[in-house]
Amino acid sequence: MFDTRRVAQLAAAEAARFTADHPGSAAIAPALAAHWLNGVPMHWMRDWGTPFPLVLRAAHGAELTDVDGHRYADFCLGDTGAMFGHSPPAVARAIAAQAARGLTAMLPDERAATVGAGLAQLFGLPFWQMTQTATDANRAALRWARAITRRPKVLVFKGCYHGTVDDVMLRPGGIGAAFDARTSAVEVEFDDPGAVESRLREGDIAALLYEPVMTNMGMVLPQPGLHETLRALTRRHGTLLVVDETHTLSSGVGGETRTRGLEPDVLVCGKAIAGGLPCAVYGFTAQVEAGMQRVLTARGESHGHSGMGTTLAANPLALAALSAALDSLHVPDTYRVMLAGAEQLDAALRALITRRGLDWHVARVGARLEIGCGKPAANATESAAQMQPALEHALHLWLLNRGFLLTPFHNMMLYSPVTAADDAARLVAAIDAFLGELA
Repeated sequence: MFDTRRVAQLAAAEAARFTADHPGSAAIAPALAAHWLNGVPMHWMRDWGTPFPLVLRAAHGAELTDVDGHRYADFCLGDTGAMFGHSPPAVARAIAAQAARGLTAMLPDERAATVGAGLAQLFGLPFWQMTQTATDANRAALRWARAITRRPKVLVFKGCYHGTVDDVMLRPGGIGAAFDARTSAVEVEFDDPGAVESRLREGDIAALLYEPVMTNMGMVLPQPGLHETLRALTRRHGTLLVVDETHTLSSGVGGETRTRGLEPDVLVCGKAIAGGLPCAVYGFTAQVEAGMQRVLTARGESHGHSGMGTTLAANPLALAALSAALDSLHVPDTYRVMLAGAEQLDAALRALITRRGLDWHVARVGARLEIGCGKPAANATESAAQMQPALEHALHLWLLNRGFLLTPFHNMMLYSPVTAADDAARLVAAIDAFLGELA
């Protein structure tokens, strides 16, 4: 659709512009490279495609400031971790207050009962456990599922992402795997309930772990009736249904589980659940809780030797942040602002695509949006085939140089409750200007 040479030329020009405009980040880069893999504390922080790392100075609301003083309208928001904005005031106050009262203690904080009740009300599941990341929560949920059902395998959808859980690391790119995940997990396409039923019929699947909307290979929306079908199939074949809401919390209060009436046996949520502080939770039904108790009783050992959880999980600092987030962020008023803004951004992006005559689409789940190159895909395989990495790289650099940050992995945008409508309008104008340069 676009001339590949022109895309490469534009990317090169934007890389040169980045270098010229960011002397502060450039000056810090050698010191970073001296002690950090790829010159960053986490190697994927180089996925932005910049000549050297963009170094952060501060993040407030929906805005970032780098060490050179440049400001950015942040539509990445920590890849969902800061979905409600950076350092929401109520959460920041709770963290500051708790920091003086203790960070970790291996004891339930006095707010734990209220927080448990809040989670139950938010998602509709009665029992809960806390972890530090959604990866940890998914790992624990799958281990419990295998222990309860006495079945060895997990079913996932091709192209899924559930953190760095070894059990389901079927996608390419996993480094140093401890074992071949094909011995513990099976994958089928997102749009193939027949394949799901066929695999469940074999009787060795402990859990179906899935995102209500696939978000790892672009954003793939479910076909009508898929959720209901998966719920019916898992019940019929005695398989636990584990719903990962980490990226779909943007759908509305209580995520897809509440907005779509899902009925998971286990629900996992991380990243944004505590307003951006490292924290995750997994909730489960009374039937699952009874199964957990049977497993623990049968073991006849101390619960501390279950091999799940860490001594830092459910620490008072995380619980304080989670408590504040439940009270101030996971409420209708917050989502009303987010959803209205995202709807307007969605309409503006669709109008731009139509005006430019592009065979593209916009996928939206609540406050989360993504631009896809091509028609809406039915599964991850179709979505991956449509991706244009070189074009996306050039677009991201173009936007970064003009004060906009998108998630580097694909064209994901989040509209937070503190995102300015003017920033959204300027973002659309910047994308339009980029397309004009290519045209």
